[in-house]
Amino acid sequence: MMKQRIIIGFLCICLASMAFAQERIRIEHGPYLQNLKETETTIVWMASKPSVGWVELAPDDGSTYYQKEREKFFDTTNGVKNTSLLHVVKISGLKPGTGYRYRVYAQEVLDHQGVEVTYGKVAATDVYGAKPLVFTTNDRHKPETSFAMINDIHGRTDDIPKLLEVADYKKMDMIIFNGDMLTQLKDESGLFSGFMDVAIDLFAKEKPMYYARGNHETRGLFATSFQRYFSPKEPHLYYLVRQGPVCFIFLDTGEDKPDSDIEYSGITDYDRYRTEQAQWLAQAVQSDDFKQAKYKIVIAHMPPLPDKNLWHGQMEVLEKFVPILNQAGVDVMLSGHLHRYFNNKPTDKVKFPVIDNAHTTVIKAVAESNQLVLEVKDLQGKPVDTIVIPAK
Repeated sequence: MMKQRIIIGFLCICLASMAFAQERIRIEHGPYLQNLKETETTIVWMASKPSVGWVELAPDDGSTYYQKEREKFFDTTNGVKNTSLLHVVKISGLKPGTGYRYRVYAQEVLDHQGVEVTYGKVAATDVYGAKPLVFTTNDRHKPETSFAMINDIHGRTDDIPKLLEVADYKKMDMIIFNGDMLTQLKDESGLFSGFMDVAIDLFAKEKPMYYARGNHETRGLFATSFQRYFSPKEPHLYYLVRQGPVCFIFLDTGEDKPDSDIEYSGITDYDRYRTEQAQWLAQAVQSDDFKQAKYKIVIAHMPPLPDKNLWHGQMEVLEKFVPILNQAGVDVMLSGHLHRYFNNKPTDKVKFPVIDNAHTTVIKAVAESNQLVLEVKDLQGKPVDTIVIPAK
């Protein structure tokens, strides 16, 4: 009897293995845009099986997609195509303010022995039965720009479409995630089921999503893998973006308690990280990208509230980042973290307004030639506040 059970179990395993082997490769998650700029963008997607991946790019010029061979950009490392589930391709040499159609591919790698590679089936996004995916590069000469910002979602996926719809996100140029989209980064599947699959379905295939990491994305076993999925081709998780009359500075404010706190088990070094980031920030605000922008917006998860009860991380933001931003003439900082809305007016310590968005509100912003308007609304679309910042 025991022998029969062993044989049956072995056969079940074999059949399951055969079924998996015969299952066609597919695009599991994505694609989605990262770090869209004026002349480049990064495209990320996941395949269901180990594969090589590439992006096929075509101008959005009204021509038939299959009219001619389209340029291909491969997922490579130092000239070698990566065999992976996760694919990341950075495309450079683009034109500002220009629309491009694209398609992503993944071809299964069945075996790789020495210089011999055996390939399997190919999966790709559809351009035959559906319209090709399209993105438009940023353009600093665009007279106006717009964005919607949410934060502190903590895996409440149902709130994402509700908040974005309140902000009329389809008409916005970009979407900003300002941290704590999950409570912990435990694994890859949680990252997608927690918020990214929803974002991809709603907008992220064609509309840029910019992400400022929150303190909760620094937690969990999978936290060190964060940059494999977000800003994967950037040198840091803090960066600068130009779009229309706005220069955005995205900061990574790290954790909120001292590195020695028992919660971190000695695995964090955020004080030094923020010091290094401040050195980068001092150079960034001297750049033409920043100086020549009509509006200067800082995106930072933890707000530098000038309050005696500040926690350590917020105090670090106040002491290391704010003096640089005060001198640079920042128009506004947009934050989250505290799960409540407030509009902190300029003070002697923080010489620019700090708008802290709640976990149940969305900021809809429109920057035009004469003013920057920030509308704050709740889940039901009820107005919470309106901030108008005149152009300097």
